[in-house]
Order: sequence, then structure tokens, then C-alpha cells
Amino acid sequence: MTRDYPSAPVQAGHSEPAPRRVRAVLAGRTVFDTQNAQYVWEWPFYPQYYIPVADIDPEVLVDEDHVQKLRHGTARRHGLRVGDVSKPSSVRVFEDGLVKFDWDALDSWFEEDEEIFVHPRNPYTRVDALRSTRTVRVELDGVVLAESSSPVMVFETGLPTRYYLNRTEVDFSHLEPSATETACPYKGRTTGYWSVRVGDAVHPDLAWCYDFPTRQLLPIAGLVAFYNEKVDIFVDGVELERPSTHFS
Repeated sequence: MTRDYPSAPVQAGHSEPAPRRVRAVLAGRTVFDTQNAQYVWEWPFYPQYYIPVADIDPEVLVDEDHVQKLRHGTARRHGLRVGDVSKPSSVRVFEDGLVKFDWDALDSWFEEDEEIFVHPRNPYTRVDALRSTRTVRVELDGVVLAESSSPVMVFETGLPTRYYLNRTEVDFSHLEPSATETACPYKGRTTGYWSVRVGDAVHPDLAWCYDFPTRQLLPIAGLVAFYNEKVDIFVDGVELERPSTHFS
């Protein structure tokens, strides 16, 4: 497939200072609070936060006496402990004084006073939600699942366009609610997921929505999107090739 969207502009191994105050919490306790975090790109699409050891509560770190050679350098492996909550092997303390935390080992992460999800927002990524009057039709195995002439298109650097459609333009007779929930650093947490039934076949988790997205993505509130990778999408009558990227 010929890519019709801009590629990620950063190479793995790149690092930059992060100008935002960054905090994280475990079991109600602030594990770190820093204004000197570093963005470190372990792969091109988004960075991780590396935190100065001086800005971490030393009482929560448990040295596991294990040295590792990693891409960023030599690190000692640590766990986290807050009261009865223990997160073994979830922290890497590097010789240069920077520390990497496994994202899921902490209950909440914050940039300034706003919670962030999944990973840091890439400072080189732009995400736009634009209203359109182009006609978008979604099909699966020849069955029309949705058709709209008022979609909201979400353009994100390095990723294919997503098409969000009004619920009244979706044929919910083919959709079955799912308990799946995902999160996105730019849009927030999903509030609905659906599998699609066509004939006797059930295709799990093909559609989702954000009823309460982040303020930057408010135009998609309550709208439904389908995975381009798993359905057939037509824009102004032209069928799109299915991309290989998978994200919600």
C-alpha cells in the first residue's frame, strides 16, 4: 500500500527535555514530581518519560540488585512498594541518573494537572479532528454498517485517517456491545466498544466511541469509528486500501 499520510519524524534513540511538570501516583502516594523529565524515543512513534532520580520519592524504590544493559545504558532494576502494594521489576535506574518506570506499574500519570494515558503525548505529533461533507461508507463482507455525509475525520501524524460517524448513521442491528475498553494519550478513554455480526460470523471489537474525549478532540464526542484495518471503507465512492497499523 502507498502511504497517504505523513510518517513519524523522530528516530529511535532521540531524546529531548520535556517542558511540562510530570507526576505519577501509586496507591495514593506521589512517586515522583518533576519539572525536569526527558522525552526518550525508544521507537519512532512516541517517547517515554525518563525521570531524574533526585525527583523520585526514595522510599518507594526497592533495589533488586540486578544490573541490565539496555539501549539507553546500564541500569539497576528496581521494584516499587507503597504500603501493601508491590510492583516488582518495574523500574530501571540508569547510571546517568535518569529513571524509567513501566507505565502500567503506576496508577495515574499527569502532565501539569491533566491525567495522561498509555504513554506521553508526542511533541512532534499533531492530531486534528475536522468536520467534513465527504461521504464515508463502512462495509464488511458486502454488508453496509454505516454511511455518513457529515463525518469527523481524525488526522494523526504517522497514522492513517480515522472516520468518526454519527450514531444515527450506524446500523446497530449488526453491532453487539463489548466490554472492551482502551485508552489513547490524545483522545482519552473509550466509553463503548462493539463487535460486528454478519450472518453467523462475529468479528470482535471493530467499532468504538469516546463520549467524553479530551478537549482537543471534542468534535468526536459520541461518534462511532471502525477499524480501517478490519472493514471496507469507501470515501466519496472510492474504496480505501486497508492499512496495517492498529490503534483506536
